[in-house]
Amino acid sequence: MLVAALVSAACAHGHHAHGFERAEEWAKDLDDPSREVWQRPVAVVATMDVKKGMTVADLGAGTGYFLPYLSRAVGPRGRVLALDVEPDMVRYVRERAAREGLANVEARVVAADDPGLSPGSVDRVLVVSTWHHVAGREAYARKLLGALAPRGTVTVVDFLMDAKHGPPPPHLLDPGQVTRELESAGFEVGMVLPGLPEQYLLVAHQKL
Repeated sequence: MLVAALVSAACAHGHHAHGFERAEEWAKDLDDPSREVWQRPVAVVATMDVKKGMTVADLGAGTGYFLPYLSRAVGPRGRVLALDVEPDMVRYVRERAAREGLANVEARVVAADDPGLSPGSVDRVLVVSTWHHVAGREAYARKLLGALAPRGTVTVVDFLMDAKHGPPPPHLLDPGQVTRELESAGFEVGMVLPGLPEQYLLVAHQKL
């Protein structure tokens, strides 16, 4: 069950996959407490350097695993945008936000080829186990670049090629490829390793 759960977590959090309309069923795996062992959400959010009052987009939010952490990080004056292409995931996130009192979370259905973010509107973008689902990644990255406010960043977290968990290797992207795609879109990229046992973390920012 553990392997199945982690494969689900890698794929279902990816908002460009299919078959994720039954959010309650996916939540059993995506929100399993054991995910914290390898996902390290506190470390990931700390690496993002989120400040109070910021606007943060969780791209491919799934069932909203990262939303409580992001909500606390931006504070009551900040905003968290939970973006997903699957309407049932967005419905689930809206209900979760209401249930957990995450008043600064807004869930949106977005197109597969467009995050739907206004120019200069977000300070941080988080993309967890999702980038490998995106088609036309360089064009998509350019849209993310245009959506960033000054000094904004995009953080991509995905599974290492030799990870024991996650989807099969043919569905994975090595960090070098992701770096090249982001740089082709106009980003500068650095790698940060906050102690994640199975994943790499890339932080991309506007060229200075």
